[in-house]
Amino acid sequence: MRLHAFESFFSGPYLAFATKADEEGYGAVASLFRAAARAEQVHFEHHAKVIAELGEIPSANIEIPVVGTTKENLEAAVKGETYEKDIMYPEFLAQAEKENIAGAIDAFEDAKAAETVHAALYQNALNNLEAGKGAKKDFFVCPVCGNVVESVIYLTNCPICKTETSKFMLVN
Repeated sequence: MRLHAFESFFSGPYLAFATKADEEGYGAVASLFRAAARAEQVHFEHHAKVIAELGEIPSANIEIPVVGTTKENLEAAVKGETYEKDIMYPEFLAQAEKENIAGAIDAFEDAKAAETVHAALYQNALNNLEAGKGAKKDFFVCPVCGNVVESVIYLTNCPICKTETSKFMLVN
């Protein structure tokens, strides 16, 4: 199974988008971009492990991101996450299932579910852009599947992969 490093592509732009959001005074949106960047890194690390187990060498294709306004960046993020959840991961899953690669199936199912959450968070931020002005906001990232949540107060485990929320990474 041959995989590309799509996830590593998204972590870089999200960090650049966070910087732009900070510059424009959208602290909460900047925090969301940083949390999603960390989540994309989790996906890349998980995928890299699967790739290595298959005897391949994981690689990253780093490109200089095109940074627009925070609104434009949110629109791009919604588009990217929607592509991942609706097209990219279903294709990856079909291939992994065809080749019966359990580790890849697990990684892709978790990532697809996390991308669904990311898309919803970005869409919500876009729909309520002015609410994202002001101070930074805490987000929590699952270190196993890359799920992003706004609070872990009422959660004991990740709704996607069941990892204990005490292991989640705080990002703001």
